[in-house]
Amino acid sequence: MGAMNATRRLALALDPSRILDAQGLPPDPWQRDFLLAADRQVLLNCCRQAGKSTTVADLALHTALFTPKSLVLLLSPSQRQSFELFRKVRDAYDALGRPVAAAGDAPSTGHLELANGARVVGLPGKEATVRGFSGVALLLIDEAAKVPDELYNSVRPMLAVSRGRLVCLSTPFGQQGFFWREWHGGGPWRRFRISHRDCPRIDDGFVAEEERAMGSAWVDQEYRCLFTAREGLVYPEFDHCLVDDWPAPQGRGVGGLDWGWNNPFAALWGILDRDDVLWLGWEHYARQQTLDQLVATVRRKAADDARSPKTERVEWYADPSGAAEIAACGRAGWTVKRGINEIRLGVMAVTRRVRTGRLKVLRAGCPKLIEESRLYRYPRADERGADGENPVDAHNHALGALRYLVCRLDERLLARLGGEASAGAVLA
Repeated sequence: MGAMNATRRLALALDPSRILDAQGLPPDPWQRDFLLAADRQVLLNCCRQAGKSTTVADLALHTALFTPKSLVLLLSPSQRQSFELFRKVRDAYDALGRPVAAAGDAPSTGHLELANGARVVGLPGKEATVRGFSGVALLLIDEAAKVPDELYNSVRPMLAVSRGRLVCLSTPFGQQGFFWREWHGGGPWRRFRISHRDCPRIDDGFVAEEERAMGSAWVDQEYRCLFTAREGLVYPEFDHCLVDDWPAPQGRGVGGLDWGWNNPFAALWGILDRDDVLWLGWEHYARQQTLDQLVATVRRKAADDARSPKTERVEWYADPSGAAEIAACGRAGWTVKRGINEIRLGVMAVTRRVRTGRLKVLRAGCPKLIEESRLYRYPRADERGADGENPVDAHNHALGALRYLVCRLDERLLARLGGEASAGAVLA
């Protein structure tokens, strides 16, 4: 191994935290504990500026140095973030004096190959760029709370044969996504929570000023590593609707549809019972699928669950802008009617059902709807533009399908409500 003497080489092999020492960065206790751990699956829930990226970069380099022919992948939500993590690997490599020669070194493309056959590759978080890799010894997912579930699901199989390690690192980003679910779930993960109190470089006075300037919810997320719901939620009481089971409600099948290609397509369906309670138990949420594929998948999901009404017996309400899609669904045997695309009325209608107990959502059946309900929010003062007080146009696809459905179910009630000048015109 290059000019490194045998004693130093052995010490480095046994203790990866020595790479931090070589960079002039004495390791914090948690960094040493993490680098010495041998767990196959690790979640690093770290505050800002805790040193998580530098720490996992050292693990990536250590794996490449001491595991010949290994493949180490660095996955981040963006190209810039991926290259930044790769740069930290290169910095550590230089700090050690390049103890294994480079057979191929292309910093501009995020690729380092060593003479022992090991490779370190930085990749942006796009499914098309990560397919084709296999036999991965170590997979690092940076900013994991912002990595889409679809991408996470597509990279896990890379470890199936190699039984390689998976390390996901992030600061929390609301109650959404695989990182949040795995942190609170029962899976076989080693979990590290590193708050600002575990980082001697962040003093309490700085955090107190951040809390004064940014609010406690921000500090809870960024420095205390808590998965807090965001301020300004459109449906702050939505969790009151969630149920773990339901008593086989009797009534008619109803559903909502929100069209999408790059943005997700969302379908929700369930039963409107005889007491006017809407029970939602099923959803389909997908990107870049043809309408034929979507219809087939929704039909199959409904057929596979004996409790679900069959799709041809569901009265669907859809985004009214999709006239061609509505007609195509009709040709497939579905009954699809135009929904009402008036955001404020829709929010009011959904909120009334939440507060009166006339909306029930099966927790296991509608995970995307639930996830969106915890993210859909009103704009801050500095974000308000031409849309005025309308919610931020994000995390609203399953919620859009719900809005189209509920607005039509409750249109007579909405038309009678006072104080909505546009209600009569919209619902006429």
